[in-house]
Amino acid sequence: MPCDMARRRTRIVIPSDPLAVRQALCALFERLLAGAMTADARDTAQIVLAEALNNIVEHAYAQAPGEIEVTIDVSPGGLTCRIMDAGLPLPGGGLPEGEAPALPAEGDLPEGGFGWHLIRALSEDLNYRREGERNFLSFRISAQQYPH
Repeated sequence: MPCDMARRRTRIVIPSDPLAVRQALCALFERLLAGAMTADARDTAQIVLAEALNNIVEHAYAQAPGEIEVTIDVSPGGLTCRIMDAGLPLPGGGLPEGEAPALPAEGDLPEGGFGWHLIRALSEDLNYRREGERNFLSFRISAQQYPH
């Protein structure tokens, strides 16, 4: 996992496997980006990136495995993340609305449906595009949102 700390850029390539995603997230946030941002911004970025990567594994690569390329740039203003995969496109060719699922009055919470809601609520400048056979997703986590 190359990391240029002068520019604060990290690029990784992850197999579309849940365990590989988990290991990559641990490596990124426990070692490479540990001192690069506030704990709040780092935790928020980890939640958003984990949701995005897990969606790619579960949905984009549901039919066949592949690779996920992640590039993260950290600056005093925050973190910018760009994710590229060659899996299936998002349904409808655009970002899901991300509405939170209805919560039951009693009992267990629904199993899924929170991912895009969390991604939209916690990130800024969220963008998706499909170019040829590739998906490109990007977002920003602002350091300004989090007091030092």
